[in-house]
Amino acid sequence: MIRDFFRRTTFTNETVKLIFLAALVGIVSAFIAIGFRYLLFFFQNMFFFQEVSGVEVSPVNHDLGLWVILVPAIGGILVGLITKYIAGEAKGHGVPEVMESIALHGGKMRPRIVLFKALASALSIGSGGAVGREGPIIQVGSGAGSTIGQMLKLDSDQVKILVGCGAAGGIAATFNTPVAGIIFALEIILLELKSRSFISLVISSFFATTVSRVILGSHPAFEIPAYSFVSLYEIIFYLVLGILAGLTAILLIRMVYDTEHFFEHRVRIPAFLKPALGGLIVGIIGFFLPQVFGYGYGTISELLNQEVILGTVILLFIFKIIAFVVTLGSGASGGIFSPSLFIGAALGAAFGWIINAPYPEITAPIGAYALVGMAAVFAAVSRATFAAIIIIFEMTLDYNIILPLMFSCVIADLVAWSISPDTIYTKKLSLRGIRISQDMEANILDTLRVEDVMSITYGADEDEKIKNIYERFIEGNYNTTCIIDKDRKLKGVISLKDINKLSREKWNQLIGDFAHKPQTVAYSGETLSDALYKMTTHNVESLPVVNNTTDNKVIGQVSRTEIISRMH
Repeated sequence: MIRDFFRRTTFTNETVKLIFLAALVGIVSAFIAIGFRYLLFFFQNMFFFQEVSGVEVSPVNHDLGLWVILVPAIGGILVGLITKYIAGEAKGHGVPEVMESIALHGGKMRPRIVLFKALASALSIGSGGAVGREGPIIQVGSGAGSTIGQMLKLDSDQVKILVGCGAAGGIAATFNTPVAGIIFALEIILLELKSRSFISLVISSFFATTVSRVILGSHPAFEIPAYSFVSLYEIIFYLVLGILAGLTAILLIRMVYDTEHFFEHRVRIPAFLKPALGGLIVGIIGFFLPQVFGYGYGTISELLNQEVILGTVILLFIFKIIAFVVTLGSGASGGIFSPSLFIGAALGAAFGWIINAPYPEITAPIGAYALVGMAAVFAAVSRATFAAIIIIFEMTLDYNIILPLMFSCVIADLVAWSISPDTIYTKKLSLRGIRISQDMEANILDTLRVEDVMSITYGADEDEKIKNIYERFIEGNYNTTCIIDKDRKLKGVISLKDINKLSREKWNQLIGDFAHKPQTVAYSGETLSDALYKMTTHNVESLPVVNNTTDNKVIGQVSRTEIISRMH
């Protein structure tokens, strides 16, 4: 009873510590997100208006004339120098690097990414690069969570959770979307739904959103009219829009990585100049169509509020795609969220124009299709469909359009998934030989207990001779055994490696004289996942299994091999 009490108390203390750290990461992520926001505005004003200001001003209103063509190129040179000589991981959209750290490195990320990813992305977006700010926020927030976990020497599972907390907090603080931050971290970063991680994500998102609302205020990202589902005939139109969004997503994914391959292998100039070349192309497009500069929230708002004519909508759809893939493919730094919303809104608005003209009585306004289109494209590009639905709802606070929003998003996801298994995030990892599935499946090790697979062996009696135990090791499947007394109570453990260290003269002595205290034990009622975690943490191949009571009697033994065999 006492042993169980302390074991449960240790777990409780660890949980409390993790919750406290999740709150800390949420607060830190919020300040990082807010700081990044003002840093971006600072560079935007410096590049386009030559003013030292942290106030948001749209680059569409610049008065640079032809000189504006050079602005993204100048920013590209600065970004190229950072990614070439200081922090290579600051290149690109950031989320794949976070996913890789979770999958392969136990959540460990280099601390300096927090500074240089923010700097590179702010320079890239601030100078007109047609990328978004969410990818950098996710990577920087996750980097902060990872850094805190590493500084406190937490185990890999806890570091991973803090990485997810950083991502959730960053999204929540940036877009005032606390629920979407949690869901995005679950769907894309952690790929699990466990009580410990879910609670931590909620805590992080809560504190990040609270800090953001205190400093920036509480208001939706887009102010739009109330749109709704007008008639049942619209099911057909939203079905078609979902299909178009899925095809657009596949086009975006392929164009981004084809362009990246082209710049890496075909463009024969120094690497740090490649983002400048991409910026020059974006500058030329922006001279004629300045709405493509930056993340474009102002233009998205105009599309949602039906303030753009059809001809301009089509041009925005085409040239935002070109500007986006050139910016990202040339090696600049920025996210895919805002561009996918922009492109999706333009696609939806154009589609709305086309069907609204002949069928005004049975179709919603054009802005409704723009709203659904931007969610559907992001859902198909990222395969974070649930997050896409929630984030658009939280960014607009328009629940009336939720039915067509859900329908088009899942259709777009289905179309994209049927053509390519990779998302815009996992494609980058696939090209490196890293395969990640975004399906959250139940872990069989969490559903089975130690008592389901353990061997019913009670170990060696403390009065047995060492040579007898050695022979048992050679004939059996274990290289470690527990030592018990006449009442089967655990006295210690000994391994084959321990015996091999002894001289042969000692092999006739009693095994109880050479047993040592076990680093840990397994309990019959705990999960195989917990037992395997203990083995990995303490670097042992097997564990004695004891009762969860004060008698501490050995009832069996469980090995790593048995657990893995049952899993398969």
